Amino acid sequence: MDKKAVTTLSDAEPIDCVESAVLERNPLQKISTLSTNVHMGLLNPPEVAVKLSTIKGDYQYFHYGCDGQDDRGWGCGYRTIQTMASWLHYNLSPAAEAPSLPDIQRALVAMGDKPESFACSREWIGTVEASLVLDYFCHAPCRLVHVRGGGTELERVAVQELHQHFERHGSPVMMGGDRDGSSKGIFGVCTGLKGSHLLVVDPHYYGCRLERTELQKRGWVAWKPVSSLDQSSFYNLCMPQTARKTT
Repeated sequence: MDKKAVTTLSDAEPIDCVESAVLERNPLQKISTLSTNVHMGLLNPPEVAVKLSTIKGDYQYFHYGCDGQDDRGWGCGYRTIQTMASWLHYNLSPAAEAPSLPDIQRALVAMGDKPESFACSREWIGTVEASLVLDYFCHAPCRLVHVRGGGTELERVAVQELHQHFERHGSPVMMGGDRDGSSKGIFGVCTGLKGSHLLVVDPHYYGCRLERTELQKRGWVAWKPVSSLDQSSFYNLCMPQTARKTT
């Protein structure tokens, strides 16, 4: 759920302290247990591309429950942040590991962005919090772009901003809105004669580790038409301002 939208679930309950303590003893799974570079091998949209821009570099795919914490219904923003942080770890800041969900909550409290009651809660976070967290843990400043509405605004503003971002920085982008409150990772943009598609890495998958081909087959990693987004929702983009990885 993104900023300016409802930021808490009406039936949210605090995370059990026992569960939180277990997570502290068993932090994020090791690199070998998480799928990597899950967009690789995915076919481009069927129409001929006039312009194609994607991320550059390696990353891990974080999703609901991947570290043993069942965060279904509220953790999508956290998982997208973790995926972005893993990209920064692999490509720019080896010392910066992807933070755990409790770490993210404690950091936002320490920065004064959230009250103390936010720690051990099930409150959603969005792109504004993502920019704070990525700067806090990875020293990566982020640019926030607000797209006021769907339709032509998405094609005219968001698509062009994404093309420029991937060409200049090559890092993943977090996208979220108000009516469409589901956080999503944007890993590419493809523009054709009839419109544009976004390469979405969806954090909402819950289950055992899947190979990239299976994630793509099930639609958790997919090219989605810009026209399929909620045309009545505003959207925010969180774009890490980093030097693109060179090889």
